[in-house]
Amino acid sequence: MRPIRGAATPTPKPLEPLPPRWRRDIIDTAAGAGYLSESERRLIAEINRVRTDPREYAQRFLVPLRPYYHGALMERPGETTVATREGIGALDACIKDLQRATPVPPLSPKKGLTLAARDLARDQAKTGAMGHTASDGSTDVDRINRYGRWDISAGENIDYGHQDARGIVISLLIDDGVPSRGHRRNLLDAAFRFVGLCIGPHPVYGHMCVMDFAGSYR
Repeated sequence: MRPIRGAATPTPKPLEPLPPRWRRDIIDTAAGAGYLSESERRLIAEINRVRTDPREYAQRFLVPLRPYYHGALMERPGETTVATREGIGALDACIKDLQRATPVPPLSPKKGLTLAARDLARDQAKTGAMGHTASDGSTDVDRINRYGRWDISAGENIDYGHQDARGIVISLLIDDGVPSRGHRRNLLDAAFRFVGLCIGPHPVYGHMCVMDFAGSYR
């Protein structure tokens, strides 16, 4: 799902009170990571919200989007219209998946994974390219292995067109136009325990975000 003219996905207003699993000491695992920007630390906390209580996340932030879908467009008053490929079907599939998903542990940041994510984000900020292969031919695993060694599992998510934490996470969860729903699966994968990410500019879509995941990283 990509916003027209590169605007951020509209952010639904959160409900109160917050569920116990979203206590700051549980989800804010990046609080002391000085190598991350404030927006990147907020993004890790947002990922941890959906991981620790996927059903609650769906109810609070995805179900309220349903009335704004009109065919292939999502239109909220006062917000830029969002063009989708699948319409409300992708949203409803996401809601269903989250409602039956089992909570998984929060992710913790790793500097080496963050450096790997920055490499691709900075490369595509120059080239305007998309995808998981950088202009030097490196893959996500190549970049992750530049700064350490992963074990158990590894993966990468890329989002284009969003810069706020909730907009990025919602876009990757809905995974509009991606038949495998691989981005959603990565966000909810219990095998992943560590993450590194970078939010940066993109000459075509305005903004981009790279997330690199690992089950173990040293």
